[in-house]
Amino acid sequence: MKKFITRLLLVLSIALPVASVASEEVSLEKANIDLRNQQSLQRGAKYFVNYCMGCHSLSMSRYNRVATDLGLTPEQVQKNLIFTRTDGELSKVGELMKNGMTPKYGNEAFGNAPPDLSLEGRLRGADWIYSFLKAFYKDPTRPLGVNNTVFANVGMPHVLWELQGMQELQHAEAAEGEHAAANAHAEPKLVLATPGKISLAEYDRVVLDITNFLVYVSEPGKLHRQAVGIWVVLFLLVFIVVAYFLKKEYWKDVH
Repeated sequence: MKKFITRLLLVLSIALPVASVASEEVSLEKANIDLRNQQSLQRGAKYFVNYCMGCHSLSMSRYNRVATDLGLTPEQVQKNLIFTRTDGELSKVGELMKNGMTPKYGNEAFGNAPPDLSLEGRLRGADWIYSFLKAFYKDPTRPLGVNNTVFANVGMPHVLWELQGMQELQHAEAAEGEHAAANAHAEPKLVLATPGKISLAEYDRVVLDITNFLVYVSEPGKLHRQAVGIWVVLFLLVFIVVAYFLKKEYWKDVH
């Protein structure tokens, strides 16, 4: 037990500074997610299994739990969300949401095996995921031809490029006169150089749906706890009133 606590404290001591540095150095966009929006979660699950799950697993989630929370039938999940195979057969609804990529192949293909994203929503937060998926840009110097302003030198391709298109990082040009100093310190911005299959507004919704789904997956019991919490608070409020009048009844003969 002592050894486990020591390891846990070590992990927290490493992870927390990294998260705080990332939030200070990177300007993140606000992701207005809604975990009660089942349609958004359903779309997010669809986009995730079609574009992300080829590399990233959700090994702490099961298809049938996702089906229950998202209002889907087992048949809908089997038909629309399960594409991985085990020993040549499609995975079952009761199985964990794992893909077929082995760590060895991931290391060979990307330099590092793609991480499991089961807890990414809790680790990074909604704003980080949302901003990250919108921040890819063309970079010929990188092995996969792209880079990311939120996660510099990221070792993954821009899997949503067909939808978004390809952005370029545009640096502010130095100007003469009084605006020269301001332009010199201006942050580079992303410009859409090659349009994708959908508009930017539609792409924003796609990214928001994926973010919503990943945040839900990282803590699937959150909505249930919140619902129970409301009833607990209501019970305590009623109990306070009852306890107050009970106290008055017990103490009325003391004075």
